Amino acid sequence: MIRVLLFLALLALAAFGIVWILDRPGEIDVTWLGYHVETSFAVGLAIVALAAVALALLLWLLGLVLRLPASLRRRAHARRRAKGHAALSRGMIAVGAGDARLARRSSLEADRYLAAEPLTLLLAAQAAQLSGDRAGAEAAFGKLAQNVETRLLGLRGLHVEAQRRGDHEAAIHFAQEAHKIAPLPWSAKAVLDYHAGRSQWEAALAALESHIAAKLVDKKTGERQQAVLETAIALDKAQGEPEEALRLVRHALGHAPDLVPAVALAARLYARKGELRRAAKLIESAWQRQPHPELAEVYLDLRPGDSNADRLAKARALARLMPRDPESRMIVARAALAARDYPAAREAMAPLVAEDERPSVRMCLIMAELEDAETGDEGKVRQWLAKSARAPRDPAWMADGVVAANWAPVSPVTGRLDAFVWQRPPDRLAVELESDDWARRAIEAPARQIAHAPTPVPEPASHEPAPAAASGPPAAESIDAKPAEVKPAEAKPAEAKPVAGETKAAAAEVEAPRALKAGPRAVIFPMPAPPDDPGLAEEPPEEKDRVGLF
Repeated sequence: MIRVLLFLALLALAAFGIVWILDRPGEIDVTWLGYHVETSFAVGLAIVALAAVALALLLWLLGLVLRLPASLRRRAHARRRAKGHAALSRGMIAVGAGDARLARRSSLEADRYLAAEPLTLLLAAQAAQLSGDRAGAEAAFGKLAQNVETRLLGLRGLHVEAQRRGDHEAAIHFAQEAHKIAPLPWSAKAVLDYHAGRSQWEAALAALESHIAAKLVDKKTGERQQAVLETAIALDKAQGEPEEALRLVRHALGHAPDLVPAVALAARLYARKGELRRAAKLIESAWQRQPHPELAEVYLDLRPGDSNADRLAKARALARLMPRDPESRMIVARAALAARDYPAAREAMAPLVAEDERPSVRMCLIMAELEDAETGDEGKVRQWLAKSARAPRDPAWMADGVVAANWAPVSPVTGRLDAFVWQRPPDRLAVELESDDWARRAIEAPARQIAHAPTPVPEPASHEPAPAAASGPPAAESIDAKPAEVKPAEAKPAEAKPVAGETKAAAAEVEAPRALKAGPRAVIFPMPAPPDDPGLAEEPPEEKDRVGLF
């Protein structure tokens, strides 16, 4: 609207000027080079205006001719840049789509038109990575690292390539160089993981503190990792410098009160100083947050001179804090076994091994130890041991799919800090069978035939009880209906080994008509291991044996 008004105003002004000139006529008389020209003022003014326009047009044409080479160069350069940017766009899309051939072709085209552009080098590096050309990728990232503006990008690319070829020293060198320029999350993590993976806890803690100050990690994660590193340093100093270790572990508990290794170490250090009540309160507080067998072990060992009866009383006191948790019942049962209070142990384990419950490996082993110590019934002992071979696993320290007996600050697989968590490992797959005879034949057959087992044969309407053997271990009757495990298809077929002490009568019992009548119920998947019959156990399994079951 403003432009229209302005145009109308200029048009009105021009009309007013023309009218003003026409209303005031005049004459112009010019004599030049023998020519005499007479005309009116209006015509003379028009001639002057036309001459000015013609002169301006002539000057514009002259400038156009003079600027033509530069203009042609600019147009050619613009066309090349347009083609280069189009190639860059196609190449980036091809890299994202995983088209290595198009990415490589686009990279070459972009290099032909935009050789000096950083994005061209980036596309060349990504195309080389996509096609598996590690040398080309490193060369492109090296050129990027030589430019001041793209140095961080080049260093990160070189860091990634060094990690891929397994050169950790070069990888940490590039990360440290990048960290000197600007503290970035990837370089900070690389430096931290490098020191932590080599058990350089103090250097890792110093790096982590600088990362927290630069706000490269969130507050919760930073405090948790700081607590883990302080606990690792305290574990190293617990023997030689107990006071410094206690200071560090107390600081760690301030950041992560639920860190079980820190609680256990702090309780041991307090107990060494004679502050038993403080150590007990610390474990009791942590037990209410997360019942853990290591906490129970430290709690029962706070006073080394306690009798088994005193340890049972302390176990009951700790269990009262979390009475419904299975760990509480298991520590009472183990303390009762040590005190030879077998009714108390059986009472504590009763809810965990009820008919509608599925006891874990530790529960089955505790029951086997209880039966062996109280009744000496080898059949029941073998029954519980057989159950433990197929029972759900107990919670354990896990990091990146690896089960460890003890907690560690970093993962043994990837070196990642604070990777261990207390959780239950995945259960092994099971095959449910009805007879030991069918299980023995299934183990000897290839696992592929197990996966394609025949349709289960329906059982008769009535079953006759199988004739009992004249002699032999009574565990055969109790193990018949238990599920068995089968090796995976890639494993070699294993031969079933006879149970230690098994007599000919027991073998005849396995071959009884009842076993012939029974057939497979259903096959789920091949098992990672064959059934394992531990035989007659003279002594209860130790803690390290239970860890081996994982």
